Amino acid sequence: MKRQRLHLKAPDNWINDPNGFIYYKGYYHLFYQYFPYEPRWGTMHWGHAVSRDLVTWEHRGVALYPSTHEDRNGCFSGSAIEEDGKLYLVYTGVRYEVVNPEDPHTCLDEQFESAQLMITSEDGFHFDNEEGKTVIIPPLTDKKIGDRTHTRDPKIWRGKDRWYLIIGSTVEEKYGEVLFYQSEDLHTWTYVNKAWKGPDYGWMWECPDFFETEGGGVLMVSPMGLLKNGEKEKNQSVCFPVEFTESTCQMEIPDQYQFTDYGMDLYAPQTTRDSEGRRVMEGWIRMPKPAEEGWIGMFCLPRIVERKGNHIYFRIHPNVRAAYSKEITDISCASEDGYMAVFELEDGETADIGGFLIKRKGNRIQTDRTAVYPSFEGAHLLSETPELTDGCRIEVLADKNLIEVYINDGEYVISNAVYGTGDFIKVNIEKTVHLYTLKEHGERTRGEE
Repeated sequence: MKRQRLHLKAPDNWINDPNGFIYYKGYYHLFYQYFPYEPRWGTMHWGHAVSRDLVTWEHRGVALYPSTHEDRNGCFSGSAIEEDGKLYLVYTGVRYEVVNPEDPHTCLDEQFESAQLMITSEDGFHFDNEEGKTVIIPPLTDKKIGDRTHTRDPKIWRGKDRWYLIIGSTVEEKYGEVLFYQSEDLHTWTYVNKAWKGPDYGWMWECPDFFETEGGGVLMVSPMGLLKNGEKEKNQSVCFPVEFTESTCQMEIPDQYQFTDYGMDLYAPQTTRDSEGRRVMEGWIRMPKPAEEGWIGMFCLPRIVERKGNHIYFRIHPNVRAAYSKEITDISCASEDGYMAVFELEDGETADIGGFLIKRKGNRIQTDRTAVYPSFEGAHLLSETPELTDGCRIEVLADKNLIEVYINDGEYVISNAVYGTGDFIKVNIEKTVHLYTLKEHGERTRGEE
């Protein structure tokens, strides 16, 4: 099986949303939307990767594939929980009502229906796709609750005395909403409540994720059609600080939101708890074309999610930070998995990371990937954070096809897919740029001699 370190990339062909992210029986399991036949979107399977430490990953092939009436045209996104030693996956099964005669992997005019399914595993590696699937929520027929077609991506969690599930939907394709269900036995699910914000917040909410942190509740959703600025990626991931009443499934959502990532490439993130109980997130990084090796689709580095007041931080996971343990003097010495560059910027200063520009303008960070990104109509080239409050310390984590810029330990993050970056760093400041890379297996780093 293929092994990768840090940024988990498609093993081949196409991947998108992370699914079923969970720490289970000593492994981090990360499933993902996978089309194994071509480097494009098509009939969705679930690929599977595992890691002991969130740093080194091993692809384990296909976990789920279409095999029932309800998921005959795709196993869409979902999540995972553990109960009584078993791994439970819940996901959206899709059945096309009118198949595209030019392409059996797509439907015509969004004529399909969605159901929510469950499958279990005794070990997290073996799944009975032929006999082991059950429908837990059939296609919705009551438009007052949700949409028969666009209701998908269930996220499941354990509450104080029962199970809860949040799922994305739409109200007549006018504005997005989330639906809440509850269950006492994981098999019989009852609709309880819904929450929404209106037409200014996208026409459909994909990939919802609700969780509590020490600082309060967080709702992450990926609204479709959120942006109307002429750029290609109108669908974006956002997060809200929220208040949730478990007994009634009532959620109070404020008007203001943050983008989960200000590079506008990250979409459909999902969180779980790591081995230490911290809330950790993975997200899909969208790419406009395949990488040089022919694959398309990858994930950001795992991030710790914290809420302080009404602000949500996305910090580099401690395991990732510890992995960058080898100090180097030049990026030509970096491993093939990439490097970390650490520096500060004053107003007006710029860093050039192989053609990817990072600039401080006032109390904002701006990036420009024009020189290392394909040119096409609607391409998002320039990114910018909101006003910073905690200084301007920059940590850049870069590899061949992805640059992540963490500002002030996750106050904001800009992640961008890139192509053809150069092997150099230029900074128009006198301050020191600290460089780190991953040590190879068996190699000692500073402090270990």
